[in-house]
Amino acid sequence: MDKTHPLELLRTARNRYTQKQLAEILDVDVRTVRRWEVRESDPPTYLSDAIRQRILPLVEDTGEEHRLRFIDLFAGIGGIRIGFETHGGKCVFTSEWNKFAQKTYLANFPLSSDHIFVGDITEVDEKDIPDHEILLAGFPCQPFSIAGVSKKNALGIPHGFECTTQGTLFFDIARIIAEKQPKAFLLENVKNLLSHDKGNTFKVIIQTLREELGYEVHYKVIDGQHFVPQHRERILIVGFKGKTDFSWDGLQLPEKGAIRLSAILHPQDGSEKPEEPFTVGVKARVNSKYTLTPKLWDYLRAYAEKHRKAGNGFGFGLVNADDIARTLSARYYKDGSEILVSQGNRKRPRRLTPRECARLMGFSDDFIIPVSDTQAYRQFGNSVVMPVMQEIARIMMPYVKMLKEEEQGISRRIA
Repeated sequence: MDKTHPLELLRTARNRYTQKQLAEILDVDVRTVRRWEVRESDPPTYLSDAIRQRILPLVEDTGEEHRLRFIDLFAGIGGIRIGFETHGGKCVFTSEWNKFAQKTYLANFPLSSDHIFVGDITEVDEKDIPDHEILLAGFPCQPFSIAGVSKKNALGIPHGFECTTQGTLFFDIARIIAEKQPKAFLLENVKNLLSHDKGNTFKVIIQTLREELGYEVHYKVIDGQHFVPQHRERILIVGFKGKTDFSWDGLQLPEKGAIRLSAILHPQDGSEKPEEPFTVGVKARVNSKYTLTPKLWDYLRAYAEKHRKAGNGFGFGLVNADDIARTLSARYYKDGSEILVSQGNRKRPRRLTPRECARLMGFSDDFIIPVSDTQAYRQFGNSVVMPVMQEIARIMMPYVKMLKEEEQGISRRIA
């Protein structure tokens, strides 16, 4: 679409303003702006001039000092970072302990003088972390020990998150938030966090964020299938240091199932350049090493049949170009059983290539994969669906800017 098209200009403006703000500036109803954005109706051509004259000068007049700073904890390979950089954020601190994930991260985000990279966050003093507006973290799911807390409750002894969450990696998030007081945070985890330890883990997390740290908290389970051909549900927890009108209703989620595996599979017809070792030859055919061995294929079929007879329903996931994949897991390197790509009745199926896994998580083809297939499968299986992060960043950023401007004494209205 032409960058001067009113819809493209509107999208640029939405990096800074909410739907309500734009409606007020353009003197239209909020529902009208929403209809434009979801393509229920097209914005009139005269809107281009209105946006260029009234809005874009304010959007474009943002130097480096106006960029919102964020830190990237439990960073993995940087999927959340990409989402927030897309909407103008600046990463000033990263923590990732796995040496292979570090290699991929640094290959895609080279070190700079205004960015700090560390390994184990548990060894970092929270006072040494740079100031930032947003804390991002895809933290591991761990149970909390509440025995000590219960005893203190019985004795009437006060306790805080230091006691409740000590010994978990969430504690490191909480101590950094308590010290640095960011304007906002985004935490990402598996959907099972909601039911983990009979719901106690999630309860402690929300209570810590709201009551101990004083944040307005919103959470939602989002399926990556809105953006990629993969069923992948994750819990997203957003918090703001101050009162906002943030709502998940601002999300623009494409219809599930609209994107099929054909969008991420190698076409193998010469329309894309070969990328060894993933694809080879003039037609960029998938390397034969990704085809299952006869022994592994026989094992998976026998295993599936055994459980079918037992009524368990376990088995491999055989897919073709018109399908939606199961959730890609970090164990994909073992046998690839959750997503096996059919190569026809007369040929054994194959695994996805690491490049196809990258696409399945929403990463572009310029994302560098500098590690072995085994490590790449682990990394993409542990990663976030990047376009989901991008969309959450889009709806979060205006509120973070509002809170920052309020702190600086700038009064701005926001939806």
